[in-house]
Amino acid sequence: MKQEENGNRIPKFAHSYWREFEAIPSFPALQENITMDVAIVGGGIAGIVSAYLLAKAGKKIVLLDAGKLIDGATGYTTAKITAQHGLLYSEFIETIGAEQAKLYYEANSTGLKFIQQTATELGIACDLTVQNAFVYSETEPGKQQIEKEADAYKMLGINGGLAANEVDLPFDVTAAIVMRNQAQFHPVKFLAGLLREIERLGGSIYEQTRAMKIEKEDRPLIQTENGMHISCDKAIIASHYPINSSDGLYFSKLSVNRSYVIAVRTEAKIPTGVYLSAEAPKRSIRAIPTDQGETLLMIGGDGHPAGRSKTNILEHYQNLANFGEAHFGIKEIPYRWSTQDFATLDKVPYVGIMTASYDHILVATGFNKWGMSNGAAAGMILADRILGKDTPYAEVFDPTRTKMEKADVEDFIKDNAAVAKAYIAGN
Repeated sequence: MKQEENGNRIPKFAHSYWREFEAIPSFPALQENITMDVAIVGGGIAGIVSAYLLAKAGKKIVLLDAGKLIDGATGYTTAKITAQHGLLYSEFIETIGAEQAKLYYEANSTGLKFIQQTATELGIACDLTVQNAFVYSETEPGKQQIEKEADAYKMLGINGGLAANEVDLPFDVTAAIVMRNQAQFHPVKFLAGLLREIERLGGSIYEQTRAMKIEKEDRPLIQTENGMHISCDKAIIASHYPINSSDGLYFSKLSVNRSYVIAVRTEAKIPTGVYLSAEAPKRSIRAIPTDQGETLLMIGGDGHPAGRSKTNILEHYQNLANFGEAHFGIKEIPYRWSTQDFATLDKVPYVGIMTASYDHILVATGFNKWGMSNGAAAGMILADRILGKDTPYAEVFDPTRTKMEKADVEDFIKDNAAVAKAYIAGN
């Protein structure tokens, strides 16, 4: 598809469909020193879920965001809620072991159930629908990878398996694997509802309040950009890229990748289910039901390490548009957006105490492009830890874990020493 055909131009300016939702609550900047039980830095899904659960438990909490709430990665996601994170489980069995792999699956399944149950309990209309999730292949090597993943599903007791005949795509696939009863939703609508509930429960929320540093005293002391201080018993850093990143060497333990999304009006039928390609370049597909009664097709992918793209940004969007035109026929491209996501060396997020020597600061980061289920699970894990509740998932996500090959760690650190620079530059 040429960019000029049928008026199908890539939009000049990036704009996320999710951020178009108008009923997002707004909050003031912090203008005084305060004392709280728990301070949460970062207004994405992990921070908001932990704030909600702690406020619900009676804790005096404050939620801070450097800019606007739900305007980081959570506002620019594909908004799939699934424990199917590509062809991950066969890899996990080899790297972290079957027991930990199963716990990872169960944690993400619990995050999915939390979103479903909370939306129902609070009456949050967030376009949440149950969907089967598929990874599909178009090549023989991809088919072999999917068959290996199907064996992992059987070993771990995952609800799914090989299902090429269930794929609702307008092109041939060599194989597909399904994880049943997953979901999709509108993340901003859901989290806006949680923010209103946090406020009702007595939680304090501030925007345009950048946390610069946390002093590790008897109680954590958060210093903000405008000179205010927050004293708290516990602090949660859920700010995507953690402040105090030198603690625990997080600047060297995270890689950052950029990916792209378009939402289009199509000529062909939009498939049911949510999809991800096994082969690169990745293609992520799902439907977006709009408030106007129409359904858009979301196409995502074309990712690359931050700062290392060999082409310009618009060409990445054009690659997605070419895919959409070839298989679905594009009438119009009303939305495009991109995001940057952090990944850990072993692809398991860091959720828990930031360093083993100081247990008053907790962290949630490194969701590896799967922030909806992982983020909800992270919020639950962090809240449980602060409330003194046991959780079976804490060990697998422990940020202080050290079970990694030394050579892999050295290569990872060398490759990602400049990750913060690339992230801040937005490349």
